[in-house]
Amino acid sequence: MSIHSLSRKYLQMYPIVGGLNLDFQGQVIRVETNSITLVRELENYFGVFVTDKVAQTIVSAIECPPLDLDFDFKVKQPDPGKFRIKEEWTDTTDGRIVRKRLTGMVFAFGNDINIALGPCVHNSNQVVNFVNNRFIQWALNGGALLGHAAGVSYSKRGLAIAGFSGAGKSTLALHLMSRGTTFVSNDRVMIRPGGSGITMYGVAKLPRINPGTILHNPNLLRILSEEEKEEFLSLPPDELWTLEKKYDADLEHCFGENRFNLEATMNGLIILNWQRNSGPYMANRFNPTDRPDLLPAFIKSEGLFFIRRPDVFRDTSAEAYMRILARTKCLEITGDVDFSRAAETAFRFLETGEFE
Repeated sequence: MSIHSLSRKYLQMYPIVGGLNLDFQGQVIRVETNSITLVRELENYFGVFVTDKVAQTIVSAIECPPLDLDFDFKVKQPDPGKFRIKEEWTDTTDGRIVRKRLTGMVFAFGNDINIALGPCVHNSNQVVNFVNNRFIQWALNGGALLGHAAGVSYSKRGLAIAGFSGAGKSTLALHLMSRGTTFVSNDRVMIRPGGSGITMYGVAKLPRINPGTILHNPNLLRILSEEEKEEFLSLPPDELWTLEKKYDADLEHCFGENRFNLEATMNGLIILNWQRNSGPYMANRFNPTDRPDLLPAFIKSEGLFFIRRPDVFRDTSAEAYMRILARTKCLEITGDVDFSRAAETAFRFLETGEFE
């Protein structure tokens, strides 16, 4: 079965009843669905990105029971340090099909067809990711490289924040939001040379944060009920920070209006290479060419939801990242985890353009 025939079959079975358009820095994506409930959830989630502009890309999200597809799926191996198999995939003559094992959601895309099939309302976060991945694909096929980083901007300067697993890039970004910055991205940035510098694009996804991050940022406290605050404050610090419970941080609710913009000049990059109780806090400038050991903290593989255009050459080597990052100022933070000091370091850079 092709992507085209799969899409046609389910769109006939489940007619579209509504939708919304989303403006991601001029790339307008329309999400159409047979579920008014899903439309309302997506309107609430995407908020400031909802637009009446004409769309260039259509995503169909069909609410239906999980599909039993007769394909020879390949298993996507878990990322390092993880063991549960979550995704499987297959390529067809006209695209790719990805199936989520845990939820039964199916995503098919290729040749201008993008369709999500399954219990979409119950798994609206996966629909959000699929929509955002269409924007990522557009940016990457336009010549950008994918980075594993959060991003903020202030006073016409932008800063990307990367770090090895669990380093706290989103937590630091939210500390900077409390100082007045604008949010650019939570976990992914697309970078592209522009003039003598770098332009970075973010993804319209809200930060998913743990209770420890919330309790240490007054702007985020409204996310928790009084009962939850008491419960989490009673936990030992180490248990609090490792607690596997996540909340979406509604940026407009927590920080005010007009604080989310998906494009900024990337004037600096901070890599968090710290660990708790590992010595004094230190911040040092570095040249990416001299520190290839730090690049894995920033380089992000394209993943299953990206299909490379055959007519576009893309150099995704470490050397290609080095060439782009050489256009910006880079800082490594080591030693003990100290978000207050890191926020001071980062905000001073956003004010002055220099890492002191």
